[in-house]
Amino acid sequence: MIKVEHLTKRYGTRVALDDVSFHIEKGEIVGLLGANGAGKSTTMNILTGYLSASEGEVYVDGISVLDEPMLAKSRIGYLPEQPPLYFDMTVKEYLSFVYELRGCTLAREAHLGEIMSVVKITDVADRLIGQLSKGYRQRVGIASALVGDPPLLIFDEPTVGLDPKQIIEVRNLLRTLAKNHTVVLSTHILSEVQAVCERIVVIKEGRIVANERTEDITRRMSEEGRFRFKISGASGKEILALLKELRDVSRAELLAGRDGESYQFSVESRGGVDIRRAVFRLCVEHDLTLIGAEQRGLELEDVFVRLMEDGEREDAPSKKKGKR
Repeated sequence: MIKVEHLTKRYGTRVALDDVSFHIEKGEIVGLLGANGAGKSTTMNILTGYLSASEGEVYVDGISVLDEPMLAKSRIGYLPEQPPLYFDMTVKEYLSFVYELRGCTLAREAHLGEIMSVVKITDVADRLIGQLSKGYRQRVGIASALVGDPPLLIFDEPTVGLDPKQIIEVRNLLRTLAKNHTVVLSTHILSEVQAVCERIVVIKEGRIVANERTEDITRRMSEEGRFRFKISGASGKEILALLKELRDVSRAELLAGRDGESYQFSVESRGGVDIRRAVFRLCVEHDLTLIGAEQRGLELEDVFVRLMEDGEREDAPSKKKGKR
């Protein structure tokens, strides 16, 4: 459905996208994940034809966005971060306006009625958009992306600014839409990707640092064992220093918050080694009290931090040479 090959975008001397390539198959729901300023919106704008690329090719449903932009755009339903709504129009008037803009040939009343039903805005069809809550406005924006029944839907930060209830509603809507469309979701919210997306493309400083299925990327990064210990008998800093000296420990962190006289620590081991016995012996040798030991899985937040750190280590040599 989407083929991006060696995509580069420059703004003067600044490189916003640096040789980005990825493919998205029909029927997938993919999250484009990255910190603010990573290049997500630039990628989205090039995919949808709003921006031109400095180098590279983009194909949507086999159509070149560069060579046949109007035909490619007809295959896309796009919701930008700020939906371009007209507040003095009713919901029905606005969707009819979008229908005309897209040159849609489907039966107007039936098509727009079906969209409003799917997005659950039928009850506000005759209300002015300016009088709607932010959650409803976001639904109207999603509805406008569905006009013409495009096979590809692209959403840029679709839940930004919504309250928890509205976020859950939009997530459920995205899952429903994914049954009949290919969906690309750009976000910097990790839980959003974990809750909705089947595959993750992680972008950092304009470069792809990961492109895998959601469960695979977590599994790949969780080769190290991860534990939480509760220990008392010395200061938090003293205990942390001892934990870091253990042979199989790759990382140790003092967690915020105390439980009486005890401190909590997050400890990770190399190669999945179970370090609980080593920590128990450490406590005995140093007259510490081990109150609790719990093995924990690696969350997507941890994966994201690791990927960002890996990207920084890879960039270090080139930065020293002044190439970036």
